Amino acid sequence: MIGVIGGYGDVGAHTVSALYRAGVPVRIGGRSATAAAHFRARRLPPGAAAEERAVDVRDGDSVRAFADGLSVLVNCAGPSHLTGSSAARAALSAGVDYVDAAGDDALHAQLDDDRYRRSGRTAVLSAGLRPGLTGLFPRAVAHWVRAAGLTRPETVSLRTRVVDHFTTTSALEYLHGAATTAAGPLAAWRDGAPRPRALTRRIVADLPFFPGTSTVLPQLSAEDIRTARALGVRDGDWLTLVQGEQVLAALDRVHVLPPQDAAERLCRAARLDMAGRSPSVTLAVVVAGRGANGPESRTAVLHGTGNAPLSGAVAAHTALQVLRGEVPPGRHFAADVLDAPAAVTALTRPAADGTRACARVELLPRGADPFAPQAVAEVGAL
Repeated sequence: MIGVIGGYGDVGAHTVSALYRAGVPVRIGGRSATAAAHFRARRLPPGAAAEERAVDVRDGDSVRAFADGLSVLVNCAGPSHLTGSSAARAALSAGVDYVDAAGDDALHAQLDDDRYRRSGRTAVLSAGLRPGLTGLFPRAVAHWVRAAGLTRPETVSLRTRVVDHFTTTSALEYLHGAATTAAGPLAAWRDGAPRPRALTRRIVADLPFFPGTSTVLPQLSAEDIRTARALGVRDGDWLTLVQGEQVLAALDRVHVLPPQDAAERLCRAARLDMAGRSPSVTLAVVVAGRGANGPESRTAVLHGTGNAPLSGAVAAHTALQVLRGEVPPGRHFAADVLDAPAAVTALTRPAADGTRACARVELLPRGADPFAPQAVAEVGAL
């Protein structure tokens, strides 16, 4: 059985549903057992192999009691920098493997890798959209293009645009990640190392796969640095595209506000920008390098149905891999330890009950980089 803390929340609900569709018994946890039971009645069919229990993610004794009888515990409650440490340690003391839909380098550093290895237990962090899928997708694309004859990747770029609401938890997670960037502001990967202020914020219009006007924010995270090193590339750009004046204005103000106030401002801004729009996620990866006949580049684009469905699907896939013994003992980041092509493919596969996949992927034919300066026109620079 796999237990999900925050199992009736935004991301956890999708994790529970994906685990149920995979045929795994699931325990739904949250602060209210009544709310968990209502979620089960609404979202799962009668007779489903599921149960619900109350659990306080910040109380180690409560988490240990919830973990009793589980094989894997998935933490979808947050923000992870406040809850992940107690949840992970409680799971380990209960002899249960652990998956965190978020969890960053600070949490990774707090977990004792030797203890996990000695006990034969596993912890996998950053098993969501970002971090998580944003590390897995470039690795999957690099694998595919190597198989097609690109012998030596030299550069990689990832453009990410998320059009979605923020919950308070997801806003706190995003703001914490932005405030603890590993490489400094406006950073990029240059000559095999992070370089701050290598790029500028700019405005672009109607990029391929990104219609409308967007503000491009260079953001090189610790996950992005690990990805660049894993791929062995010389240069790399990781760019977040923001579409919406309210969210952009909020991002320019939140650094002077207390975390809770900043999160609430970001949530309000997203609601305004989302008026009349449907949630979506777009990731576009370009890998360039040397092929058998000279320089080559390939582009792949992932289209997703929203932050919560993708994050929940990645967390569920990670938990299933841990359950099946596909992840070795120790503490890991999801993008470092999962089979990246298999993980991305799992997101694009419809469920056996006909539930549509939460993502689809386009792998473009060999050709020029569609985002190269000569291919698009910038509106301005900031």
